[in-house]
Order: sequence, then C-alpha cells, then structure tokens
Amino acid sequence: MSINKVRNVLYTVARVLGDINAVQKGKIGQRIARRAAGKATGGILNKLFGTLFKK
Repeated sequence: MSINKVRNVLYTVARVLGDINAVQKGKIGQRIARRAAGKATGGILNKLFGTLFKK
C-alpha cells in the first residue's frame, strides 16, 4: 500500500470521526456550514490561481 493511499484513508477516517463528534455535540449544522464555506473558498482560490499560473 502506498503512502498516498494510507494518507487518504487516514484523512477519510478523521473526517468521519469529526462528523460523529459534531453529531454527538449537537454542532452538525455548524460543521456543515464550515465545510461548505471551505469548499467555496477553495474553489475561488483554485480559479484565481489556476488562471494566474496557467501555462
């Protein structure tokens, strides 16, 4: 198993455990909002830097 596959599994497990923890604490709405905001920010930055450094 390569390091990338192990890393991917670890990040996936961490994300699931974070979701479980948020449900137990009653903060799942806040977690969903933060995840959506992070995805939107990542998309904007990807478009910005993708066009700036396009070959």
